[in-house]
Amino acid sequence: MSKSNEPIWWSLFAAGGVVSAFFVPILIIIIGIVLPFGLVGDEPFVYERIHGAVSHPVTKLLLFFLIVLTFFIWAHRFRYTLVHMGLHKARSVISVFCYGSAIVGTILTAIILWQI
Repeated sequence: MSKSNEPIWWSLFAAGGVVSAFFVPILIIIIGIVLPFGLVGDEPFVYERIHGAVSHPVTKLLLFFLIVLTFFIWAHRFRYTLVHMGLHKARSVISVFCYGSAIVGTILTAIILWQI
């Protein structure tokens, strides 16, 4: 029986789905309803206020996991979409492209959040 790295990618896909299911609705409520209707005070979109919130380590960590796991959801779904569309022979190239893009996105996300 040959060993596969498939469980790693499936676990990142599943974790991304769970994290997105929990936090995206919360972000939609905060960014789409609470802030525009002024339910949190005056001038919620002031740079200093947003920068202060995003600079907090817990916020950075939550944003990091939300963004990174979403990259892996995209990579996994896009890979299987291309393979099911008939690109069976390029399965390895597609995997490297998709998961490589997610890894590059992870690195860029870490760098950007570290600099905030």
